[in-house]
Amino acid sequence: MSIPTTTLTRSLRRLPRSLPPPARSLTPLLHPRHYHDPTAPSPAPYPPTETAILTASLLRVPTSGFTPTTLTLGARDAGFLDVSTNLLPNGVFDLVLFHLATRRLALRSEVQFVEGEGELGVGERVRGLLWARLRGNEAVVGRLHEALAIMAQPTHIPASLTALFTLSSDILHLAGDTSLDTAWYTKRASTGALYAAAELYQTQDQSTDFRDTARFLDDRLEELRVGGEALGDVGEWVGYAGRNLVNVMRSRGVRV
Repeated sequence: MSIPTTTLTRSLRRLPRSLPPPARSLTPLLHPRHYHDPTAPSPAPYPPTETAILTASLLRVPTSGFTPTTLTLGARDAGFLDVSTNLLPNGVFDLVLFHLATRRLALRSEVQFVEGEGELGVGERVRGLLWARLRGNEAVVGRLHEALAIMAQPTHIPASLTALFTLSSDILHLAGDTSLDTAWYTKRASTGALYAAAELYQTQDQSTDFRDTARFLDDRLEELRVGGEALGDVGEWVGYAGRNLVNVMRSRGVRV
């Protein structure tokens, strides 16, 4: 049973650190948008108190996983009572979403492209951004399968797909893609499917510095490039990307 906000607020005020007003609803943050512009200021994924708890919790993921225990430990590490985890309406799924959001937002500062002579094309930039995002899983890769399992739960699929679409949109925009026709959707669909397949592969990659994942990524990019050139219809392109993802998931032992 959930704890009323007023009761929770009074309880947390016993701490040296005061609790801000009750958090705004997180629902708008999970709704898909037709266009996400990463050049615009990006709001923090969560209010300050929740951000403090989730940030501390992420540091616990390598040892405690994406679990309720991790949230409790994170709350303590951040200086809050155990009951403060009730501020996270989606429980552990909020921790997964926080990881996705923080690693996506980090791409802008972590990946810089040099303009001018010898600059990379859009395709090469997309590859660089996809790889940087995959490397962002390094700290939690041993527990990444838990995050994917949580995201695959029926009630979490809409928000998970929204996070994937937003990542794809950011990557293409940061790579310099400016298409506004029907290709806008197909590119995001194929980029999202490719990233999801590579991330799934990464969960079982035992190679040094994820070299096998990098090779897998390059192979899938080449397949999409060749396949995309042969496909002139939007539905065919999306279907091709979707079948590619399904085949990869089946090869990794995932039932789809």
